[in-house]
Amino acid sequence: MFLVRFLIVPQPIYEHESDAASLTDPRQSPKKRRRLFADVTPLRESPEFRRLWASQACSAIGTQMTAVALAVQLYQLTHSSFAVGALGLALAVPLLVVGLFGGTVADSMDRRKIVLVTSSGLVVVAVVLAAQAVLDLRQVWLLYVLAALQSTLFAIELPASSSFLARLLPPERIAAATALGQVSFQASLTAGPLLAGLVIATAGLEAAYAVDAVTFFAVLYAVLRLRAMRPEGAGVSPGLRAITEGLRFVRHNPLLAAVFLVDLNAMVLGMPRALFPALADTHFDGGAAVTGVLYAAPAVGGLLGAIFSGPLGHVHRQGRAMLFSVTVWGAATACFALTADLVLAVAILVVAGAADVVTAVFRATILQVNTPDELRGRLNGLDFVVGEGGPRLGDVRAGSLAAITSPVVSALGGGLACVAGAALIALFLPAVARYDDRKRPPLVAGGGTGAPQPQQAASG
Repeated sequence: MFLVRFLIVPQPIYEHESDAASLTDPRQSPKKRRRLFADVTPLRESPEFRRLWASQACSAIGTQMTAVALAVQLYQLTHSSFAVGALGLALAVPLLVVGLFGGTVADSMDRRKIVLVTSSGLVVVAVVLAAQAVLDLRQVWLLYVLAALQSTLFAIELPASSSFLARLLPPERIAAATALGQVSFQASLTAGPLLAGLVIATAGLEAAYAVDAVTFFAVLYAVLRLRAMRPEGAGVSPGLRAITEGLRFVRHNPLLAAVFLVDLNAMVLGMPRALFPALADTHFDGGAAVTGVLYAAPAVGGLLGAIFSGPLGHVHRQGRAMLFSVTVWGAATACFALTADLVLAVAILVVAGAADVVTAVFRATILQVNTPDELRGRLNGLDFVVGEGGPRLGDVRAGSLAAITSPVVSALGGGLACVAGAALIALFLPAVARYDDRKRPPLVAGGGTGAPQPQQAASG
């Protein structure tokens, strides 16, 4: 089987041996050493990007605080991992229903206005969450409704805001800006849960929700400073037909279909975060503070993986790297379930977070360079649905299985199923395992590639 052979037999991942040697040679130049770290040139060159990047990093911390606060509040009200897992369903349904339309909406009107409207709506949702905590309403249904509304607004906003980069930066800076986005995102996953645990323990749930509301004003300020972001050309008409064209392209493109399936396998089967409140309470004998640590641990690994992501630029067998990193993710989840030592559990989750970043980097890279420009917005919308909806469905799976077995069994079974799923994808969808970016068909006029079958499929 490919996956077993890949795990046992060393694979060349660098184009030249000197590339690998330069990473460990103490005589290497400062320029080569800097390849280990994210490139901050876009922050220096573009004040607009710098403001947007900083504001989104700030807002992301608040969003993560709300995510932890919702999970903690639901568990306090119900003492049920199923109820916490069901929060994933409340978040996933709007993503699946609205997310695919978000890309077509972003291609039809001023994206700046879209973000201003949705960010204002997110401020209102955060204020209502804080108010219900202050009033101690103790209404589980209200938490689910507000979480679903928040998810709907994000599903409309993110496809629009992600399109800003191409307007603010030249093409040669896009990759560096994307890497910086991963750094800020992973930093928010680290700081947000830690701050949430501290704030909830000292000032209450309402304070965590209030901080989230305040952070959205940073985004509003940065976006107000931007120029209009109307789509170039005629754009597309939002609707089912535009979405169907994108889905048809993926269905007839084995590589992209496999890439999306690899990520869904990791998130739906291997995501353990819905179990963190219960495990913190019953397995590690802790409370909200320990819950925050568990939520933050994968983000610490993700942050380290993003900061030291320079070597990933030399990997050419990117599909194999995805399969390997997903296998590490699943194995780490299973090992996490088997330990009762908090320090070891946190270290394992750090490894899992680093593996997840590797998967995310290569998924985005493969998607962007193998998608015709006229379909890129819609496939980015699909990528958003998969990237955001998959973990929420994973929360539902983890919480449901924990309710009929135990949190430990749920985490262990999910991790092992993820490893098995990666092996099956490698066996039955070999396009992802064989992919080599040095042999990729070149892009041609019109935004397509030199491969005729995907273009024919896209045209129907």
